[in-house]
Amino acid sequence: MTPTPRRYAFQHAGLDRAEHLRKDAAALDACWPDAPVLILDVEGQARFAGSDDQPEFPRGGQCLAQRPEIASFLGLDEGGQAWFALPAEVLPELPAQTLDLRSAGTRWAALPAAVFAQARALLHWQQRSRYCGACGGALVLERGGFCARCPQCGIEHYPRTDPAIIVAVSDGERLLLGRQASWPPKRWSVLAGFLEPGESLEQTVVREVMEEAGVRVDACQYACSQPWPFPSALMLGFHAQAQPQPAQVSEELEEARWFTAAELRDGAVTGEVRLSPSLSISRWLIDDWLAQQP
Repeated sequence: MTPTPRRYAFQHAGLDRAEHLRKDAAALDACWPDAPVLILDVEGQARFAGSDDQPEFPRGGQCLAQRPEIASFLGLDEGGQAWFALPAEVLPELPAQTLDLRSAGTRWAALPAAVFAQARALLHWQQRSRYCGACGGALVLERGGFCARCPQCGIEHYPRTDPAIIVAVSDGERLLLGRQASWPPKRWSVLAGFLEPGESLEQTVVREVMEEAGVRVDACQYACSQPWPFPSALMLGFHAQAQPQPAQVSEELEEARWFTAAELRDGAVTGEVRLSPSLSISRWLIDDWLAQQP
């Protein structure tokens, strides 16, 4: 199967993480005055000037004269410009515009959207990792915000990413889709689920499809991935094959069923089938499968 071009959000290569600079306080201080800063409020929304489609990010020197320890170094862009992230509560004044990450993924240019995704995931981890899980001591951020060290017991804590599979299952002529009860009417998507301890990605595909739809997968192949910082997931996309068999939902889904390519195409036109938004890898997997069908 030859995949179609990728069009989902947060797929930009992003910044050079420049790990070698994270320990260099003097270098980070020198970068700070002219560096664009992603300001995030407690709800994870970006604060900026300009418009929703053309955001303008304040420079570090406009935010605070000196780089605060809470400022996280995100990396360098292609021009060598450093970028930082900062929680909004440390600033006396905030830019007027606000936007959530999902909206930014569809409205912003690819680079700032990818940087926003990085900042959102990192600051969410920091906000929820203030005390050591081993001894309860207060943690201190180090390495540009990518490490939280416990001065009390010496343990270092690092940002967490939760891997999850998302899979387009086909029986050769139809695609398996499911819907949750909380979704808008007629909304359908491919199946997804988080890895469990000791599982390979392929094992997770088989288990999740069986648990959610009662369908036995015969084989699967990795397709692509997408950062999904809502709040800290990484979606690992697969195509899978199964024999024709009835779908039987568990408590996780309200309904699951097989769709032919014609049903999906016609349903999208009439409104009888509402697919995942183009923001997500789930829609890319569906479109990729449809592109291979007559």
